[in-house]
Formats: sequence, C-alpha cells, structure tokens
Amino acid sequence: MSNILFVFEGERTEQSIVDNLGKYFINESGNDFITCAYCAEIYQLYREIAQDEYLDTFALLKEKKANKKILNFYERKDFAEIYMFFDYDGHSSMADDSKIKKLLHFFDEETDKGKLYLSYPMVESLKHIVSFENFVISKVKAKENIRYKEKVNQESLKEFIQIKKYTKAIWGQIIKIHVKKANFIISNAYAFPTRTISQSVLFQKQFEKYINKDSTIAVLNAFPMFILDYYGVSFVVDL
Repeated sequence: MSNILFVFEGERTEQSIVDNLGKYFINESGNDFITCAYCAEIYQLYREIAQDEYLDTFALLKEKKANKKILNFYERKDFAEIYMFFDYDGHSSMADDSKIKKLLHFFDEETDKGKLYLSYPMVESLKHIVSFENFVISKVKAKENIRYKEKVNQESLKEFIQIKKYTKAIWGQIIKIHVKKANFIISNAYAFPTRTISQSVLFQKQFEKYINKDSTIAVLNAFPMFILDYYGVSFVVDL
C-alpha cells in the first residue's frame, strides 16, 4: 500500500501545479501519486461531514462523477495517505470560519480521513508575488469577491505567471518565501520555522491577525506547506 491520493477542489490549476511540482520533487519518492477532484467548494465538503461524522472520505470521492474512471479499481486500503487541497474562499455565500476550524480538526491526519491544506485566498496565491521584499506583508480582502485570478495575473512577477514553465529554481524561491511567510503569520518572524506548521494553528493566526482584525487574509499557498510537511524543514532550507 504505497499509493498516495491527492484531492483537489478543482480539476485544472491544482493539477497543473502537481504535474509541474512532480518533475522535481514528489515523484522521486517511489510512491504512486493518484489525483482526483472534489469539484465543489470546501463548505460543501463541510455539509457532507455534518450529515455523517463517520464519513468515509475515499467512498465520497469515488462517488463523484469526475472520479469514476480514476478511482474505479481502487479501494481505501490501496492508499497510505490522502492529502486534500482547497481554497479558503472567504467570499463564498456559504463561507463560515467556524466551519473551517472544524474541517481542519476533522481532516488532520493523512493516514486516516485525510490531511487538509488551505490556500489563502485561493490556489492562485502560489504565483501572487508582486515583489520578494513585500510578499511578507501581502494581503487581500477576505470576504469580498475581488476577482482574485485577474488580480494575480495583473500584479504577479512575470516569471511566476505560467506554472507549467516553473523550473526547480523557481520552485525553490516560491516554496521558501511561502514557508517563511507562514512562520511570520504564526510567530511574527519572517524566517524559516524550526518545525513543521499546523494547518489549524495557521488558520487560527490568520483569523486573529487578519480576518477578524480588518477582514483581510494574508496571501499564502497550500503546496509549499505540503512540501514542508512531506520533506521537513532542512530540505526546504537547502532548496
């Protein structure tokens, strides 16, 4: 049982990220990575959990039309780990920060129901780097529809716009600044953390320092957080 399942909120941007990331990192582990999509917002996932506290994550995913072919010949026991990548999406009509807290508590173990990673405000935050100097203080409105995808394409440094063209060097830059910013959100120190970072603690700090303070959210992506967890601090520092 060496398969690892990646679950994405959507089918396009997240897939292109993992396809490119896999060229330089995750595929060398010897594990088989299978990807599938939930095809709905995180708040709809919460609704499904609320209806069944003993929810079988894999069974739920397998029922989705988009995953019929991908997961048809697999069972839950075929996967050692499940990683889930969703957007914070605070402007959604269903948005509720208390639900986010519960979801992060529910999905906190990759070998059980799955481990949830959040991108703030959306997955496009990966490339929303206007400058390296100001990334640490980069934030956007959390509860309004700011047409974020357009904003990212207009503001980001040109070398980060097309994910499919990322080199290992570019990934190293991106992973490092996101990881250091996550540490800044938690500890006010823009530096590499000394240990991995809890998704629940990260959200709590986002809530205290940004969401609840001025209805903003610190721009931060989930995939560098996954790399930090998967490989450890020393690996990220040496990129």
